[in-house]
Amino acid sequence: MIPPLIVQESLERGIDIIAITDHNASANVEAVQKAAVGTPLAVLPGIEVQTREEVHVLCIFDSLHQLCAFQSWIDEHMPPFENDIEHFGEQFVVDETGEFICREKRLLLTSADVSIEDVFRCAAQNGGLSIPAHVDRKAFGLIANLGMVPLDLSIDALEISRHLRPGEVDRKFPQLVGYPLLQSGDVHRLDEFLGANEFCLEDVTIKELHLAFKNLDNRSVTIREGC
Repeated sequence: MIPPLIVQESLERGIDIIAITDHNASANVEAVQKAAVGTPLAVLPGIEVQTREEVHVLCIFDSLHQLCAFQSWIDEHMPPFENDIEHFGEQFVVDETGEFICREKRLLLTSADVSIEDVFRCAAQNGGLSIPAHVDRKAFGLIANLGMVPLDLSIDALEISRHLRPGEVDRKFPQLVGYPLLQSGDVHRLDEFLGANEFCLEDVTIKELHLAFKNLDNRSVTIREGC
């Protein structure tokens, strides 16, 4: 996906907030933000970290500066493997028009040598928000890999995949009951945009998201059925 098409698809689907969370990487975040300048689309900077437990965690920030500091920490804990293009595909970095800048030579489709607790702690220290991703999935999901939602994590929200209907959560995953939920398409292609989450916010900031997940001060988040 290239930045202008990400912006266009979001707007055509009535989506006005997205977060760019590439796997263990954030080099393309700024390009999408630049592509969205002058449009109603807000683009939050983020990253999807694969922890040593093989759990995916979305880390979202207010600023590129915060994200860059967090990315530097992740880089320090990535294994020194080069990407095998034939097996794993290209890892391109592009500009806001989608023009090629460079290839990321490190293998990104692997686990960083950090625990889920480490990720939550470091993201918070950099002003970020951590959300375990697609927790209902067998691949890289919280429940399948840990068997539970760790009680010692300061969890604001959990993300369920597009394959789990919100109304089925209580029956299929009782461990998730009581936690604020988001639903994501885990978008890798343009036809996978979902737009299921409906926020009531005063501004698009991490502070406002915290309030929405706690349902405080008239902020809220709900999942629209049937998206």
